[in-house]
Amino acid sequence: MTRPRVGVAVLTMGNRPAELRALLDSVAGQDEPAARVVVVGNGAPLPELPPWVTTVELAENLGVSGGRNVAMERLREFGDVDVLVDLDDDGLLVDTDVFRRIADLYQADPELGIVSFRIADETGETQRRHVPRLRAKDPMRGGLVTTFLGGGHALSMRMLERTGGWPEEFFFTHEETDLAWRALDDGWKVLYEPRLLLQHPRTSPARHAVYYRMTARNRVWLAKRNLPAPLVPLYLGSWTAMTLLRTRSGEGLKAWGGGFVEGMREPCGVRKPMRWATVWRMTRLGRPPII
Repeated sequence: MTRPRVGVAVLTMGNRPAELRALLDSVAGQDEPAARVVVVGNGAPLPELPPWVTTVELAENLGVSGGRNVAMERLREFGDVDVLVDLDDDGLLVDTDVFRRIADLYQADPELGIVSFRIADETGETQRRHVPRLRAKDPMRGGLVTTFLGGGHALSMRMLERTGGWPEEFFFTHEETDLAWRALDDGWKVLYEPRLLLQHPRTSPARHAVYYRMTARNRVWLAKRNLPAPLVPLYLGSWTAMTLLRTRSGEGLKAWGGGFVEGMREPCGVRKPMRWATVWRMTRLGRPPII
């Protein structure tokens, strides 16, 4: 296959201009340049950006999913991007060979759909929750997985055309898993490649009520949209048990319960349960879709 062309999408709410500029400087410093770079202002005006950046300003905040779909469509309109790289606006590409490595990976494997970066803070530490597998002690162990990290990843444009992009109903949380499950069901591979590094400020595991609500609602929607009917109660039951064991905040549990009920009552978009062959494939990869 010909050399894949990489396009970059960055979503911002306009509150990190210095970090955004540093990220764009690291994008410009790559030894294999991006074909296109799109920055979307998600319900906020954008600062002055370099002339090689295509800007889109949205009148309202469409969430992570909606904003990324806008960036995806803008890159698709250009017609010269084969691989879309999403980057958090406060992230940083420390190495200069990131896009070259990505192009190498996609050139070598036409079945590669998603590549997940490793995320590490300024000290080089990767938090356990940023490793997209259950056995997460060694963040340098790469391989095929069943989900990916939102902060830094690459997506095949051919895959996105088949899977339909991001689930806009989700707004934020679990949109990556929804996309990964649909990609796996369509026969694509999801790869965690720790040599692709996105430096990102360390974030606190503390959560707020909106996060708990959205997490619960979208977890229900994830199951309702994608799982065979017998697995829906198993998946939701296991996550309910884990939430009750892990959550120490009474306010958080109350918000989580409200989100769970909302997810059960509200529509979640088109339901397309994955094949049982996909369930078995995910099980062999170490994460059956019940945990």
